[in-house]
Amino acid sequence: MTFPVVRHAALTSLALAFTAPYALADSAADTAVAVANTAVIITAARAPQPSSDVLSDHVLISATDIARSGAGNVVELLQKQRGIEITRNGGPGTASQVFIRGGDAKQTVVLVDGVRIGSSTSGIANWATLPLANIDRVEIVYGPLATMYGADAIGGVVQIFTRRGAGPAAVSASVEAGSDKARAMTFGVSGASEGENSINYAFGMSKDKDEGFSATKPGTSSYNKDNDGYARDSASGQLGIVLAKGHEAGLLYLHSHLKSQYDSGATPFDVRSVQNMDNIAVYSKHQFTSNWKMSLQASEADDKSFNFTSPTTSNRIDTRAHAYSMQHDIALGSDLLQLVLERRVESVFADTTRALNTSRATNSVAAAYSLKRGNHLASASARLDDSTQYGDKATGGIGYGYKLTRALRLNASAGTSFRAPTFNELYYPGYGVDTNKPEQGKNVEGGAYYNDGVTEASAVYYRNRLTDLLVNTAKCPVQLDTHKNGCAYNVNRATLEGISLGARTRMGDIDMSGSIDFQDPRDDTTGKNLQRRAKRHAKFAVEYNVGNVIAGVGVQLSGKRFDDLANRTTLPGYGLVNLFASYRFAPDWSAVLRLNNVADKQYELARYYATAGRQVFAGIRYGVR
Repeated sequence: MTFPVVRHAALTSLALAFTAPYALADSAADTAVAVANTAVIITAARAPQPSSDVLSDHVLISATDIARSGAGNVVELLQKQRGIEITRNGGPGTASQVFIRGGDAKQTVVLVDGVRIGSSTSGIANWATLPLANIDRVEIVYGPLATMYGADAIGGVVQIFTRRGAGPAAVSASVEAGSDKARAMTFGVSGASEGENSINYAFGMSKDKDEGFSATKPGTSSYNKDNDGYARDSASGQLGIVLAKGHEAGLLYLHSHLKSQYDSGATPFDVRSVQNMDNIAVYSKHQFTSNWKMSLQASEADDKSFNFTSPTTSNRIDTRAHAYSMQHDIALGSDLLQLVLERRVESVFADTTRALNTSRATNSVAAAYSLKRGNHLASASARLDDSTQYGDKATGGIGYGYKLTRALRLNASAGTSFRAPTFNELYYPGYGVDTNKPEQGKNVEGGAYYNDGVTEASAVYYRNRLTDLLVNTAKCPVQLDTHKNGCAYNVNRATLEGISLGARTRMGDIDMSGSIDFQDPRDDTTGKNLQRRAKRHAKFAVEYNVGNVIAGVGVQLSGKRFDDLANRTTLPGYGLVNLFASYRFAPDWSAVLRLNNVADKQYELARYYATAGRQVFAGIRYGVR
């Protein structure tokens, strides 16, 4: 089972995230070895680093972890990780939000194979469209990463990687069925040719469907007792070719089509949304000299959403983002200097809310320096983002680490960050204010990390002070004629403070892991707790692995939360127990069984929205790690 303490491989992803061209440029075989051994990290420094040299707090969720997690979708997978909480408006397929270290969902950057995803109107990634079946690994980096990823990287970054080809051609497939008439099918093929002009490839497709349960509960005007299910079809692919020694180019794509039902009152009409995600990117990498490497990437990310609320009422909102990046990595002895240029253009089309139909462009330049001197590690980075909407924003970060022993390291870091206003907060009629400014963050943290090859442990303290927080005001301070019911405005301050503890060890055939987060995410202006975030949450897992049998149990615990900003409506704490088992009955073949919410716990992640009770799923897998 997964546990976030596998930090040393997580940063690999972020490096890939910010500069997929760099990571994708490395051979698929090299990347696979790095991830398997958790010995080389790319993310933190956006270049390969020994895991013992990585200064940022991070988590890797490997392909094996995903297969054994018992999670049915990406949101459930993230919910099991240290420092992460979620909300969801019903079952799978409905709108979800992910909070990192108590930060808002809009304060997280999400990337898929280096391509940033998310709606420019809501500021949130469309988690429901992401297919778990096509994912090879997920990496999470905690804390501000604005110098690497620009706007919105306040709480952290989640980077998702689809499968990449390496070695001889290999096929994978699976079928699964379970509660709520759920069924899923996947198929994939991957590999790489040999020779000077080798080609690596990986293609996958999946189809899953679930009849679900009522998204809402009695007590809200949106309640409808009908079941709210979903159907999702997805495909992904990567293709790379070595043009010459030290020079590589490639293409990657992801497509996902989601039909999801939700509730909008007691109507016989099938209220539903249709959402499409389409990402495509081309990249190249060039090793000009032994110490100078350049990587390039161009990408397009489309997020399309259609909502049908009655036979005559519907709306459409499309977000399209074009991004271009160039990165130079220059080795100076054991040190590394990096220079980055980026451009990102966001545009929105809305068929009914025409005020949202606009665009903004951001040009960015960044530099980073990583230093290693004996037991001393240090890093410094700076970035300038120049937006046609919010102007210039400069961010910076520094980090220092000292190795007390080969297994024990102390870290400390500080950094600034910001979140750009969403198009809704700027232009939505009667709500947005076009003069709204970016939110700003200042973070400090320190931690101790231990890894002797058998046992891993960590303890991290962080404090992130936010100013110019964008909130929904009851009375708008400006433009009263057009904002009679309040607006989005920069009026509040907040503090995200906490301690995150994690550990993992292996005793014979038993693998044990756990984490506890003590946090105080609060609105300093009102003195209230931030909405839907607990002061304590924890995860524990035990896995038994012997012969052809793997069995495990996972526990998720959360304290109480408040559903509203005024802290008047309480969401009680909850505990969930999940079971997982697999049996390898032939080479490459395995049978899997998972039982979620064993005790059939009734709980809420958002007021009046239902969550799944006890569920059981069974399936057959071929060639799946």
